[in-house]
Formats: sequence, structure tokens, C-alpha cells
Amino acid sequence: MWHNQDVVFGFNRLAFIDLANSHQPLHWAPDGSDSADARYALAFNGEIYNYLELREELIADHGARFNTEGDGEVIVAAYHYWGADAVRRLRGMFAFLIWDAEQRLLFGARDPFGIKPLYYMPGPDGILFASEKKCLQELAGSLSLDQPALQHYLMLQYVPEPATMHREIRRFESGTQFTVRPGEDPVTERYFSPVFSPTPVSGPSGKAALYERITDVLRDSVAKHMRADVTIGAFLSGGIDSTATAALAKEFNPDLIAFTTGFEREGYSEVDVAAESAEAIGVRHVIRTVKPDEMMDALPLIVWYLDDPVADPALVPLWFIAREARQHVKAVVSGEGADELFGGYTIYREPLSLAPFEKVPGGLRKAMGQISTRIPDGIRGKDLLRRGALSLEQRYYGNARIFREEQLAGVLRQYDPRRSTQEITAQWYRQSQDWDPVARMQHIDLFTWLRGDILVKADKVTMANSLELRVPFLDPEVFKVASTIPLEEKITGTNASGTTKYALRKALESVVPAHVLHRRKLGFPVPIRHWLRDEMYDWAAAIIRDSQTDHLLDLGAVRRMLEDHRTGPHDHSRRIWTLLVFMLWHGITVEGRIRPEIPEPQYPVHI
Repeated sequence: MWHNQDVVFGFNRLAFIDLANSHQPLHWAPDGSDSADARYALAFNGEIYNYLELREELIADHGARFNTEGDGEVIVAAYHYWGADAVRRLRGMFAFLIWDAEQRLLFGARDPFGIKPLYYMPGPDGILFASEKKCLQELAGSLSLDQPALQHYLMLQYVPEPATMHREIRRFESGTQFTVRPGEDPVTERYFSPVFSPTPVSGPSGKAALYERITDVLRDSVAKHMRADVTIGAFLSGGIDSTATAALAKEFNPDLIAFTTGFEREGYSEVDVAAESAEAIGVRHVIRTVKPDEMMDALPLIVWYLDDPVADPALVPLWFIAREARQHVKAVVSGEGADELFGGYTIYREPLSLAPFEKVPGGLRKAMGQISTRIPDGIRGKDLLRRGALSLEQRYYGNARIFREEQLAGVLRQYDPRRSTQEITAQWYRQSQDWDPVARMQHIDLFTWLRGDILVKADKVTMANSLELRVPFLDPEVFKVASTIPLEEKITGTNASGTTKYALRKALESVVPAHVLHRRKLGFPVPIRHWLRDEMYDWAAAIIRDSQTDHLLDLGAVRRMLEDHRTGPHDHSRRIWTLLVFMLWHGITVEGRIRPEIPEPQYPVHI
């Protein structure tokens, strides 16, 4: 803890670099002072991977003086000498606050992609910041549910930034920096605006040069992400992304350990493929199999750690593999972000399958959409017809699509038909009007699915287990290369069966084992479709029965949905799971009826 007349900083550290020093709050002054009354004070969550290069530059160009060997002090010195532009030079994941006592100014920032969170809450005594929302909830007293956030959550399975499920608490967005003076509101500026600008490549030599640039920048990023004074392992699924990070990490840690999770159900486990990959790249392999009773037992605690509900079922196996990994290492590298940067999602092929609809006159196209509403659910072609009648801006709002607008009306009591996903995506679509449709979809995913779901679950679940997750694909230098890849090098072919992430696959031919190179990734699939009909049915029914959310949700409709799913043939599992996670969150956060047994963390990591 540290404070003066303007600010109070509190910090708990999970140390990775300069373990004996670099304690926080960190104090620094240009004259080398590190006393509590030095000009600057820092609270910093994350890692700066190019801190050694920045440190050398600051010493050579400015004669900067350092008292530690850590990366935090580099942030403060960079801010002193380069000002706010220092943020653009950081390669890493971060949320930090710097207090400048001389200027009586607080400066803060989040990393470009939103790997590390930062919440804030204005109050009568000033503005409060935290990397965990629950810290602010304890100080806030009564909070009110954000109804638009709930509606968006049911559509997307997460609450999109900058909102949270409480109206009074907000998040600073990814890629933004801000300043605050005592008694004033924050002034926010976006310093990172990702632009996909495909550059044509011609001939074998042009393509070979592109693949080489991809390989080189990934190897450099992994090398920097492996910097630590502790042991780093790797998460390993059966796909190309995690296998690539593990194989490259092995070059810098010959004793690398890889971790895989799966289920004892055919079609829902990549353990065999991951084991073959681990053997091929020569790493020790640790496997954690998850059972349905473990999922049911763990979910309330996981939801508590999340702060806001995230209904991605992959959270649960990630929880167990993170807990297992923490018994062996303090950090892992993983493959998050590769799909968004290199064009890997199957949905990115959709513009190819919907291309014929673009030639249909507007009036007829709209009529086709109306016809689709009369086709019963489950009939093949219904959704293709519905989506083909819509523009890209209308139909695509990220990778998760849980409840459609018309479905929500039967479940959400305060459903507002004027509210849609387009109010979330409109500003990002305006920035990409002249781009090809795949680049536009990638861009949308950076601001929705990636930072709202993928990175939230990666950070919250691993940090809950005192394990740091590092994502080498989400690096500014990697993005610079990935953003230039032309469409035909992302999605090949002329129809919906084209290969995704083509350039990345070509670039990794010498890195990734052949059996993985063109294999479709499962990730961490969870068999909730089957379990909600059998092993988890009674558990789900009890959550619905005991929930005190009837003023928000039509619980009778939810029960009918569960019964319809159980008897078949329709699959409502993702919608049911999304509702169950919200009910658990409400039971914990609002009702106080559900009290997870919260373990004392060995290494708490919030500021």
C-alpha cells in the first residue's frame, strides 16, 4: 500500500521478472530516487516483453537510471522521457497506472488487444480503478443491473466492452490510454486502431517472402514471451496455433512441459492428437481429463472469479488445465489470437457461400429473408436463407451467436426491440467500409469476440490459479505482418470449403508436425449438448428452480427450453448454458444466496 494526499495505490504481486526487487507500488524519479516521495508511482499488471531493448535505448539516448532489473521501471522511465507515446512502443500485455506527483496527473493504459483488464468506477470521493471488478463492488455498496448489458450478454455470451453487468462500473477499452486529474473525469484516447491493409503478393518468390516474414516475426515474438525468471510451459490442443507456440517455445526452453485437457467422450477430445504432437516436438506432456460432476462442482467458483458472466463452456476445462499446470510452472504460452489475425475461423468462409445472394436484387433478397421465418427451426437451409438476406453489418457481430433478437423476446422480460448488436459493431464497421468482407469480420472480432470472450476467460481463469498466460500471436509486430496478408492467402478456394489461415499454415510447415498442419482445430470443446440431456439435467433444473431472476427472465420458458432440449431433436444447449451461467452469477453477486468456497490464493494478482 502507498498513498499521498491525492491517490492511494494497493498491489499484490505475482512475480516473474526480477523476483527479489521490482516490488510495487514502484517509485521512480529521473535522478534515480526510488523513495516513496519520488516523482512517479506505478501500479502495473502484466508483462512488457521488449523491456530489455527499451531499457538499453533509454540508457543510451537519455542516460536513464534504473534501480531494478524489471520491466515495470522501464514503463515509468519511458513515460518520463517519451510521454504518452511510450505506450505505442510497448510489446506486451498490460494495464497500468502512473501517478505523476509533480503534475498531479494520473496516466493509465491498457494493451492493444485487451489481454489485461482495467475497471473503473466514479464515486463521490473520486474515481476508483481495479483489475478485478469485485474490488470495486466491495467499495460500492449498492449497484444496479445494466439491462442493456444483460440483453447483449444473452446475444453474445459475454458483456461487450466498455460495459459491465453493473451500470456504475465500466472498463477502459483495449488499446486506449487516459489521463485523470483530481476532481475531474478521465480523458481517454485510442492509441491503437488496428487496420487490415492487404498487400498483393505475386509469384512463388513473393509468397515465399510473405511466409518467411510470418515465421520470423512469430519466432521473435515467442522468444520475447519466453523471457522470465521462472519456468514457462505451454497449453497444447490438437490445432496448429497452440502446437506452433509450443514448438517455437521448445527452441527457447528445451525442458518445456505441454498441458492438454479433454473429456472421456468421442469427438470432444484432442488428447490423442496433442499427445502425438508433444511426442513429435519432443516435450513432456501432462493431460487432465474433466468429468461432468467436476464441471458442476467448479462452475460457481469459476463464475465468481469471472466478475461478469461469460458463457463459454471452454472456461471449465481451461480452469482444470490451468490448475494442473500451476503445479508445474508459473506461466504458459498459448495460441489465442491466431484465428483473428490470420483468418482462421470457419465463419470467415461465409462470404464465399453467401456470394450468390449479393447478386439478388434488394427487394427479392428481403423477401427471401421473410420466407425463412416461415420455415420451421431445424430444417436445413433455413439459416442460410435468413443470413443470405442480410448485409454483412446486419448478420455478423462476432463468433458467438446465442439468442437472436426474435428468440430473446420469449425469454427476456424487459426485451427492447430497439436494441441490437449493431449498436456495438456500428463504429467498427464504419472504419472498415472499403475492406474485403473477411478483413471486416476479423476487425469486428478484435473488438467483440476476442476481447469479450477469448481473452477474458484466458486471463481470469489462469490468474485465479496464479498462472500467467502469455499469447505470442497477440503482439503488435505480429499484427503488422498479419494485417498485410491478402484475402487469397487467408481463405483459399472459391467456395465455403476453402482452407483457412492458409499463409500461416504455409509459414509453419517447418515448425508444426505434418499431422496438425491442415487439421481443423477443436480447441477445448465441451459436450454440454449431451450432458444437459443426461448427467447435468437435474443440476440445471435445480439452478432454474432456485433462481430469483424471474423478474428478469421468464423461468417457465427456460424450463420448457430445457425439457425440449432433453427430449430432442432440437439443440438448445448453448442458450441454456448462457442462461444458467447468468443465474449462477446473479445468485452469487446479487442474491448472495450462492457462496462459493473461495480458496486463499497463493499468489493474488490484482491491483
